[in-house]
Amino acid sequence: MKALSANIFAIKRYALHDGPNIRITIFFKGCPLACLWCHNPEGIDFVSKVLFLADKCVDCGECVGHCPEKALHPTAEGVLRDDDRCTSCATCVDVCPALAHEATGRSMSIAEIVTEIKKELPFFDQSGGGVTCSGGEPLSQPESLLALLQACGQLGIHRAVDTSGFARLETLLEVARYSELFLYDIKHMDSIIHERFTGVANDLILSNLKALGDNGHASRVRIPLIMGVNDNEKNIRATGAFVAGCKGVQGIDILPYHPSATAKYRKLGQAYKGASLAAPAKAHITEITDILRKYVNDVNIGG
Repeated sequence: MKALSANIFAIKRYALHDGPNIRITIFFKGCPLACLWCHNPEGIDFVSKVLFLADKCVDCGECVGHCPEKALHPTAEGVLRDDDRCTSCATCVDVCPALAHEATGRSMSIAEIVTEIKKELPFFDQSGGGVTCSGGEPLSQPESLLALLQACGQLGIHRAVDTSGFARLETLLEVARYSELFLYDIKHMDSIIHERFTGVANDLILSNLKALGDNGHASRVRIPLIMGVNDNEKNIRATGAFVAGCKGVQGIDILPYHPSATAKYRKLGQAYKGASLAAPAKAHITEITDILRKYVNDVNIGG
């Protein structure tokens, strides 16, 4: 195994909606998109930071005493962090008994990640599950992603990659050599509208999905369904027709929007740009599902 590391912001065990059966999901940090509704805002930046949650602090001083860079100082308002000295090593996160420090990501060696994955092997054996690499955008850390996928392959673990598809085709096809399945987002068929809500055009995304199928690789398309953005009949029919014309697509998963990430934005000190967005009604989701089933047989609600 190559002595590589990956910048990871979360590891989710017993994941039931990130691919087939019971899985462990590894969340890679950094994403080239800026979706208005992003529910993992801590995964967008490529640089990790350490947050101080003053309401949890119990003034024990453990973080101050253990900080290797002497970047933390106690004040009447709580612990003050010297950003010029702080290296985001996350020592304060590890030693704080009150969880008042929280990292938005940390570097882990591929060997460390594989150790965590191995703990889930009994669940994989029983359910036929595996590992899903998500984000952020895992294709934005291609060397680390490839090393992890190769290591999982040596262990006989099923591998899925959850992606926006916004990456160089050469990168995508190299990753596909070491993956059994792609969970592939299609957010909108109109490139101008796509760029308005995500920050990037969709030409590369759509052509990459076709290329995956043309090269014999399997995928499931995921549609994050947002009211007033991509839920109109014209876009839904265009999406269904496009997916029907792509080889290798096993089905479509509709992921209805929900505002559960609002608290994450508050914790990060960021305004939630998607505050005006609304979740689609159940009846509307059913209508969209019925339309998509005219193009693709396997259409599910949820992952």
